This record gives sequence, C-alpha cells and structure tokens, in this order.
Amino acid sequence: MPTSPPAQPRNPLHGLTLETIVSELVAHYGWDGLAERMPVRCFTLEPSVKSSLKFLRKTPWAREKVESLYLFMLREARRSSR
Repeated sequence: MPTSPPAQPRNPLHGLTLETIVSELVAHYGWDGLAERMPVRCFTLEPSVKSSLKFLRKTPWAREKVESLYLFMLREARRSSR
C-alpha cells in the first residue's frame, strides 16, 4: 500500500501549480512589472504563460526566484490588508 506524501499545511505553495503562480504574478504585476523584478527573456520578449512555464520547468534557479517572488507578493498583500 503506497503512502501518501505528508500534508504541508504551513507551506503556501503546496497544491499550487506553476501555471497558477505565474498567472497570479502576471495579474498582480503585469508582464512589464514581472520583467522588471526578474529580467529573464521569457518575461521580456513576447511573454506568455506557455513560454514562461516551458522556461521555468527547465531552469530550477529561475523557478525558485518566481516562487520567492510569489511568496513576497502574498506577504505584501497580507501586510496591506491589516
């Protein structure tokens, strides 16, 4: 009987797809804002969610930066709502 991975109730990224993270960042910052914060080609030249996902899935350091930016965005949203 396979064991399921442990629940991660305190991990805000748990259960989110990379597509969801990128889409929410684009909705919040826009492509220009995202390119300003992370100057990588997939955000600066003809950006799209599809091309960004392709790049981020192949590039671990960029994916980590995107995830960190997403967590920063969540923290800022929490602060401003207080």
